[in-house]
Amino acid sequence: MTSPDRLFLTAPRRAAQALAAVGAAALLLTGCGSDSDSKSDKANDTKSEAGGGTRTVKDATGTAVKVPANPKRIVTLTQEDLDAVLALGIKPVGITNGQGLNKPPAYLEDKVKGVNVVGNLLQPVMDKVIAAKPDLILAGDMQDQQVLKQLREITPATLVTMAPTDDWKLSFRGIANAVNSMDKANKVIADYEAKAKKTGEELGDNKGAEVSIVRWNPDGPSWMEKKQFASGVALDMGLKRPKAQDKDGNAHTPALSLEKINEIDGDWLFLSTLTADGEKALKDVQEKPAYKELNAVKKNHTVTVNGSVWSTRGGPLASLVVIDDIAKALKK
Repeated sequence: MTSPDRLFLTAPRRAAQALAAVGAAALLLTGCGSDSDSKSDKANDTKSEAGGGTRTVKDATGTAVKVPANPKRIVTLTQEDLDAVLALGIKPVGITNGQGLNKPPAYLEDKVKGVNVVGNLLQPVMDKVIAAKPDLILAGDMQDQQVLKQLREITPATLVTMAPTDDWKLSFRGIANAVNSMDKANKVIADYEAKAKKTGEELGDNKGAEVSIVRWNPDGPSWMEKKQFASGVALDMGLKRPKAQDKDGNAHTPALSLEKINEIDGDWLFLSTLTADGEKALKDVQEKPAYKELNAVKKNHTVTVNGSVWSTRGGPLASLVVIDDIAKALKK
């Protein structure tokens, strides 16, 4: 499908499938091993260069990259990279606009006031990146080799931080490793998991409910697979997915026709859009009998949520937004 979003395995990401085998697990070379790791493993995994102040990590493509031991000037090229560093208490010196926006994502906007914007999502303006004087560039799932080459001329410490099949926790830990903050990342994830479990147990009659997670496109709805970001958060809360949506994967279905709209039904229906055309299509279908016959619609169990959070690959701060959205709707 030709959806404008980059947030699932659409054309650019499908082109990157060959990278999936190596994954962002390659980044997890520091802070994940036990004290009993062999000296040779430590030598391969992390190298402190004498007098150089650098460490060597592997990015999501398996490429070994020297990074500053304690980077001070980080530029992020995706929402996920930005979410990750902010969750680690790091304010970058350069960021990109949110998906389809001329400003940062709304849920992060207050945290990046005064930070220079160096381009649009995965479309950096090189002069602006140079002006930011980065010592580390987090390039998300950038697959444009020419752009990567230009970025690495600005600083060799440029990392692809996401592979197609990585979930947000894996990517987050990889980014944390790159900025030498694994302990903090592990705490962030532990705190998230505790909150997800606790909130899920407080949903009363809706505890364990089946939640349908759907993005409405101009040509119809797509439901999210089980390992997609928002779906994973729901599962961490002890919620379930409808039988028709109980499918492994971290992407979404092709847009469904009106004849298959029953696939999006559930105890609760969470709806998001990413474009104005998608919003219009959703508004139009809400007047049709097939939509009105959905059980979730009949029960008034439909919730409109922010697509720039729910339809992304996610991060620790976005996960808290999803938890709060679910709790607000179901905790009654």
